[in-house]
Amino acid sequence: MRIINIIAYVLVIVGAVNWGLFGLFNFNLVSMVFSGARTAGSVIVYTIIALAALWLILSPFITDGVLWLKNRRAD
Repeated sequence: MRIINIIAYVLVIVGAVNWGLFGLFNFNLVSMVFSGARTAGSVIVYTIIALAALWLILSPFITDGVLWLKNRRAD
């Protein structure tokens, strides 16, 4: 589950950077990479980022309030 959390954080950071670029400079990085905001590639990337954000919201409820980013040690 640690790997899923790290991937989700990276995806959400990519989404946040894209929103920041769009808000500050009216530049959409994802639509530039995929040649349009409504192309299949862009929609897939937006959907994956949204699912990653939902995972980060729901994950603490699944794991009793803990979002693991490191391996747990047995003490």
